[in-house]
Amino acid sequence: MTIQRRGNSKIPDANGIEKKIKRGNALRQASAWRGSRGSLLVVVVAALAVVGTLTWLYLASGDPYTTETLVRQAEVIAQPRVYTVDCSEDYENYKRYPGCTPQTCGRAITDNSVTREEAMALRRLAERGLALAGSDGGASILDLHSGALSMGKQFVNIYRYFGEQITDVFSEEDFRLYREVRGRIQAVIAETFDLDPSLLYLTKPTFFSRINSTLAKTQHDEYWHPHIDKVTYGSFDYTSLLYLSDYGTDFTGGRFIFMDSNGNRTVEPRAGRVSFFSSGSENLHRVEQVSWGTRYAITVSFTCDPAHAIADPAMPITSV
Repeated sequence: MTIQRRGNSKIPDANGIEKKIKRGNALRQASAWRGSRGSLLVVVVAALAVVGTLTWLYLASGDPYTTETLVRQAEVIAQPRVYTVDCSEDYENYKRYPGCTPQTCGRAITDNSVTREEAMALRRLAERGLALAGSDGGASILDLHSGALSMGKQFVNIYRYFGEQITDVFSEEDFRLYREVRGRIQAVIAETFDLDPSLLYLTKPTFFSRINSTLAKTQHDEYWHPHIDKVTYGSFDYTSLLYLSDYGTDFTGGRFIFMDSNGNRTVEPRAGRVSFFSSGSENLHRVEQVSWGTRYAITVSFTCDPAHAIADPAMPITSV
């Protein structure tokens, strides 16, 4: 600090002046704090309220990224509930089939194509077949078309592996019901997307799935990864799932999630419910990990390309 002398006036002590300045600053700071602390407390309380709300929302949601539930388990959808989305360019990479290749894309849900009793009968079919083996991990499949059955960390052909024992597991009635239900699912897809049903063909893989909370042992057990059916299986044009068990009663987790750019949309499974959608990247999706219980479903897949068509399964003929 520079001290200027004026005439014979006494020069103040520099240390004393600095002490006074410091005391003045301290008083001003204290005054400023008293004036602002009320506002600051309001901000702190508001911030805590926001954090508390976000925490509650996170904990209240099984999947914190879910933004909308398209249909809840307790609802009964008599007529297809349809949600249209813009078609992706995926279909441009494949031969187009007029009257079948998706022109209008979207996803839909109905509870009116398959009865609950039929779903329970198909679940019992799946339970009997999967009881013969099953994956060591949390996801097992049974494909009545190819005969593929999860066994440990691999797959076996159920018809070859068990031979004539199959007649003790499945019946002609099982296969008849399976074919009838497949036909109804095909019909509702064709009607909803305005297709010629005769140009829509069943394709592979079409299979039963059983999912529980057992830890995955191989990549085949890791069912929860996001994927696009048209990219994974080039033949797919339309995908459907028939649920054979109830979300919240038979299992928790396991919801079907459409992953859109502006948020996720979920379908809560209900026995007899059919969810179906165009198979391109407009319908990127995943299945939420099952946290409790067992989730049963059938994936029924359709193509517009007759070269990739498969026949309905039939009871194998055994020697007498």
